[in-house]
Amino acid sequence: MQKINRNVVLALLSLTSLVFLLFQLCYYKFYLSQKNGAAFSKVRGSQSGQDSTRWHVVRKFLGLISSHNIPVYLIDPLILGLVDKDIEQIRSSPDGPSPECKYFCAPRDFTTFALLDKTWKHEVGLFRTAEKMGFQWLKIINKDPRLDGMDDLSGMEIPLHYIFKLASHAIHLVVFYERSGNFLWHGPLRLRQHMDRKFVPFRKLHFGRYPGAYEKPELLLVSIDDLKVQIPKNPSSFLEEMSHSRFLECRYREARAFFQLYPDDASFDAVEFRKKAKSLLHLAALTLNNLGVKFWLSSGTCLGWYRQCNVIPHSKDVDLGIFIRDYKADIIPAFQKAGLPLKHKFGKVEDSLELSFQGEGDVKLDIFFFYEEDDHIWNGGTQAKSGKKFKYLFPKFTLCWTEFVELKVHVPCETLQYVEANYGPEWKVPVKTWDWKSSPSNVQDNGVWPIDEWDNVIQIY
Repeated sequence: MQKINRNVVLALLSLTSLVFLLFQLCYYKFYLSQKNGAAFSKVRGSQSGQDSTRWHVVRKFLGLISSHNIPVYLIDPLILGLVDKDIEQIRSSPDGPSPECKYFCAPRDFTTFALLDKTWKHEVGLFRTAEKMGFQWLKIINKDPRLDGMDDLSGMEIPLHYIFKLASHAIHLVVFYERSGNFLWHGPLRLRQHMDRKFVPFRKLHFGRYPGAYEKPELLLVSIDDLKVQIPKNPSSFLEEMSHSRFLECRYREARAFFQLYPDDASFDAVEFRKKAKSLLHLAALTLNNLGVKFWLSSGTCLGWYRQCNVIPHSKDVDLGIFIRDYKADIIPAFQKAGLPLKHKFGKVEDSLELSFQGEGDVKLDIFFFYEEDDHIWNGGTQAKSGKKFKYLFPKFTLCWTEFVELKVHVPCETLQYVEANYGPEWKVPVKTWDWKSSPSNVQDNGVWPIDEWDNVIQIY
């Protein structure tokens, strides 16, 4: 009898434990998980609960911004890379359910979207709704560089990034602004001292380490993993643009200090020259961009941007650089068609090529072609009357975007080293008397063109 009672007791205890475990499971599934945003019905084709979580966080975020009429588009490079491989299938596929969660369930800590600032109002209601849906959020603000200028350095701050976190996944929302050069810009992600640096893995974010410049994308509405979302119409082009998007601001604070030491030339001639130089630079940029030829501000034009955020009025020309690998035979006829006659052509494609075109009045456009060696980059120069060759050496550099005279244009990212190579450590001091054969710090003799080549390498019009 005592043995039977013991078995009954053990059975009752086991049954009680099982009921308690079932209660805990139901409590977690239907209450706790919903409270912290981790309980989701399994998305079709996902391989794990974590995969499902990513998809559902994105779905909830898209529902959040849709309820506030905020248009966003996907710029996540990992997802766009996957989408690009299947872009034709995605464009042509019906809106029916997807057989598997292939894109938004891909392993990652966050998903990145873009927001155009002018397309929404900064409403606190969005963040209240987000909190009710279980999101934690963080706003990163910084100075608005569009308001900076020679007359004023604005301290106005604008939102640059938002991060919405739910369960184990985060949404990075990058705010894009229009700049006067007719392009889109996003700012850097800089955390204030009081911000939680463990909120998300900030170092892994694809946007924010540097400011970026982009062309305005044409968008395409598609269905991805049963979610309606806008993406750049050509994902591969966007990804290529992203890899070379780093942006440098003009140094207005340093420029103001420069003009305190060396007052700007506000004479009629200086104003007219800058007007013509700006027009010439815009025309040159349009011509080269239409040809697909990458170029950058070089020589005195680069110095003017870096030192004083403007064209140097006594320079009398506009200087551009192009890597010789980007040379196209269409460059000369394209400029001639644009109304810029060829003034001279020195050198040849294989060695020391430079072109000069005549702009309005006495303003000319000089294009220098750069050659890459193992440890340096150089461009050449030629003296027409003697056939002497010169070489100008620069440390290797990469290209960044900037905004100059209301134009999106490239400059060397390593601008200080580039300028110092050409103008030496005293580059901050204006020099009005300049001899291109001897004044540059980086010039060296490079021999003489053979006389039998002069007709081809020294052409003056």
